[in-house]
Amino acid sequence: MSGVAKAFVEGGEFMYVILFAAAFGIAIMIERFFALLFKYNINAESLVTQIMQMIGGNDIDSAIKVCEHTMPAALPRVLKAGLAKYKEGPEAVSAAIEEAKLEVIPEITKRTNSLQGVANIATLCGLLGTILGMIEAFDALGTASPENRSAVLSHGIAVAMNTTAFGLIVAVPTLTAHLLLIGFTKKILDDIELYSTKLDNLLSRRLRQQ
Repeated sequence: MSGVAKAFVEGGEFMYVILFAAAFGIAIMIERFFALLFKYNINAESLVTQIMQMIGGNDIDSAIKVCEHTMPAALPRVLKAGLAKYKEGPEAVSAAIEEAKLEVIPEITKRTNSLQGVANIATLCGLLGTILGMIEAFDALGTASPENRSAVLSHGIAVAMNTTAFGLIVAVPTLTAHLLLIGFTKKILDDIELYSTKLDNLLSRRLRQQ
């Protein structure tokens, strides 16, 4: 651990910028993983099967209650909006579903893409620290006194290597988390699009047959 602390101090001021980016990225990761895996996610197929059975039995109120019991997951919020407008006709059902999707989708997608920016900042700060460290090292060869040249050169190289390493240490896990979160987000959005369309079509058919 002392070696890590020493490397951090030797890296210079850009290490603090990268550290701040890391803390910001970790906060986003924790919040987004919790939201996408627990808050908004649900077993969509099981939920919709249950709702379809209730609709088949003409029990719309029970279908709405099932949605309420599984909220704040994203899909039941959208399905409930359509079910609640069942008595107002197919146009009202479709409009309610679309409106609910416009409300839910930004909640699902927010902040995830910020991780890509965090990774880029960490990488670029590491690169900038590398360049400045190398400038310092090469400058030492021409300006430092012979007795100080080795120390100054060593410091410049330490800044260059440590900032590069720390920037990549932050960037690689952040980009990995970004890819995972994009996958979770896409699954939830695909479920919403698929099953809300199925519900819309089912309710519209039933209403037109009445």
